[in-house]
Amino acid sequence: MTDVNWAEAADPGDYFVGHIGLVIDEATSGRVTGHLDVAPHHHQPYGIVHGGVYCSIIETLASYGAAVTAHERTGNANVVGVSNATDFIRAHREGRLNAVAEPVHAGRTQHIWQVVITRDSDGKVVARGQVRLVGVQPESIGG
Repeated sequence: MTDVNWAEAADPGDYFVGHIGLVIDEATSGRVTGHLDVAPHHHQPYGIVHGGVYCSIIETLASYGAAVTAHERTGNANVVGVSNATDFIRAHREGRLNAVAEPVHAGRTQHIWQVVITRDSDGKVVARGQVRLVGVQPESIGG
């Protein structure tokens, strides 16, 4: 099997992740980290980070981790999220957010990853979530 650096596997600017500004810092089968520098376009009308931004960070980091794990085990890195449960814990307006994803379960066909998002300024948790993902064959994606 070929080693794949998932943090550099595709230009994030071409995909949704690049449009929101999420940066993947580390991606291994045991841990994925990333960060986002919050800007006004991440806000909802009350001037705080939109909940969809948190869901997107959580989904993305969990997906990277499950893809790396699946690739290491089978050579197939095709995984899709089937459930994303995100808790919004405290409001955030500006500054860097850091996120860490770790596997709860990494099975043959199903993965569960938990993700915690904290403020860079004080380390307080702003959101947390869990994503369930399944491995799929490339031809079944989008079908």
